[in-house]
Amino acid sequence: MADPFQNVDAAGPEFIKIFADSMDVRQSDPAMEQIVATYLGKLSLSDDSTLIEVGAGAGAVARRIAAHADPAQVVAYDPSAGFIEEAKARARDHANLRFEVADGAALPRDDASTDVVIMHTVLTHVVDPRALITEAVRVLRSGGTLIACDADFSKATFAHFPNDPLDACAREFVRSFVTDPYLVGKLRGLLSGAGLGLEFFDVQSRVVTTPQQMRPWVEMTANAMQERGEIGPGLAQALIAEHERRAEAGVLYGYQAFATAIARKPG
Repeated sequence: MADPFQNVDAAGPEFIKIFADSMDVRQSDPAMEQIVATYLGKLSLSDDSTLIEVGAGAGAVARRIAAHADPAQVVAYDPSAGFIEEAKARARDHANLRFEVADGAALPRDDASTDVVIMHTVLTHVVDPRALITEAVRVLRSGGTLIACDADFSKATFAHFPNDPLDACAREFVRSFVTDPYLVGKLRGLLSGAGLGLEFFDVQSRVVTTPQQMRPWVEMTANAMQERGEIGPGLAQALIAEHERRAEAGVLYGYQAFATAIARKPG
């Protein structure tokens, strides 16, 4: 299946709203807050620094960037007009942040005009990550910084035991909503191949234990498999019910690994 994040507007307003809310929930997770705080804390910024986020979605991370960098200016780009409208509505308290519709491979910016480019959970959803990295190099000033943070979706799991049926929802989410689940393993090579110097690379675990974090994966994938005729309504409902049972019992468990790479443009 095609990753709907490649063309969010075609997926429709319901998809946009669901995932805008889901991104806010995910980013509010303490593990994700720490991941973002760690890479932002490694930046050396001045009041006149210019930062951009590529593939900002509905702005969950862009708001954190703007709060950290204030009063430096932050511009967040996403190719989805629907996501950008959601992002603007959710970021009214950040005067140093603006959102624009733009493709990450064709940014409306001059060469060498940007101090920091951030790509947070973007490269796993594009067909050609090299194009976005090359464009980031173009807009970065000499000595500018690229931060790429993404999930190693190849490691995502909900399994409690061998052949756990609920784990099918994790695997189905990756199959349906991720373009390259193995991107993280290629990330350092992509950055060095673009002429960037790697300064930091780390992988952090994210353990998912609340229904707010896991339910969208389970509900959307179970319902989608039913709609495609791959499973019947009884099994779809049973998967959702098993999620609810584990949530009520306090035993929900999901696992993701998030990698952060920080690289610098020579000069």
